[in-house]
Amino acid sequence: MLPAMPTADLDPQACWSAVMARDRAFDGRFVTGVLTTGIYCRPSCAARHPRRENVRFFADCAAARATGLRACQRCSPDDVSRDERAVLAAIEAIKAAEQPLALAALAAETGYSPAHFQRVFTRHTGLSPASYARALRAERAADALTETSRVTDAIYDAGFSGPSRFYAAMGSADTGRLGMSPSAWRDGGRGAVIHWAVVPTTLGQMLVAATDKGVCRLSFGEDPAALAERFPNAERAQGGEAFEALLAEIVAAVEAPGTRDFAHIPLDVKGTAFQEAVWQELRRIPKGETRTYAQIAAAVGKPGAVRAAGSANGANHVSVLIPCHRVIRTDGTLGGYAWGLDIKAKLLAREQG
Repeated sequence: MLPAMPTADLDPQACWSAVMARDRAFDGRFVTGVLTTGIYCRPSCAARHPRRENVRFFADCAAARATGLRACQRCSPDDVSRDERAVLAAIEAIKAAEQPLALAALAAETGYSPAHFQRVFTRHTGLSPASYARALRAERAADALTETSRVTDAIYDAGFSGPSRFYAAMGSADTGRLGMSPSAWRDGGRGAVIHWAVVPTTLGQMLVAATDKGVCRLSFGEDPAALAERFPNAERAQGGEAFEALLAEIVAAVEAPGTRDFAHIPLDVKGTAFQEAVWQELRRIPKGETRTYAQIAAAVGKPGAVRAAGSANGANHVSVLIPCHRVIRTDGTLGGYAWGLDIKAKLLAREQG
């Protein structure tokens, strides 16, 4: 089966939403225990839905059996489905391959047509096989760049056939981009030029910094020392003509967020594959609306990773443009915010009109 989530990480609301939707993407992630009937089921079980107060969620079948429940004969939660076996086999093949694997080759190994296998893989992981492989290599490269003294070693260790493939992958839409060169990424921004400014806003002093690829930091109440700590070896230049135009748009995004769409403002950010998936989902939240941490975790295909979704929010260094302020707790309270709950509340109030 696909890797189950630890019981402590299961979010009841996200799990119940998956059950109500009979979402097959969550089969293998957890099982649903029905106390009145004494059985446990897959989230996608076609049986009539039980009452919510009679349901408990378990990380896996063994945990459900330990409480005295038995497997549902209709959905057979103990059986590993053909789809699950195919996805697991493809993931192992992708991880072990030294070169990117063609969709047709992966499908042939599992006995599916390429189009059908792509749908199956995407339903279970949230990414296409090609996007999964690119995200995996990009994450390995980012890790390797922090561990090795040679950029070329990191490139080959991450599974790229050469530097040209690495640079091409870092510019693709589904992996994100390092923005600055790999050596600069590893070496505190060495060789990169970062323009910055601290400007007054109605929310307090705002620090904005950008490379030639896009905004790399937006924060409140910080001074340039925070930028120097993150990129100690970069050339940090205050202001600049092109930067001033970008800065004006960012100030408008803070002061009048409902006036127009600011999704076109370029960003230069990099995180793990999971963090970037969360950040992309945050940018999809319409102005004036909020989502819970559980909903964000479910939206990126990890319903049990609510805490990790919260951590990804906290790892966001580009406030407002990646709107982590639009995420609240399940009980409706604001939750946390790196720059203070007062700023979070004001941003939400402005967006909600």
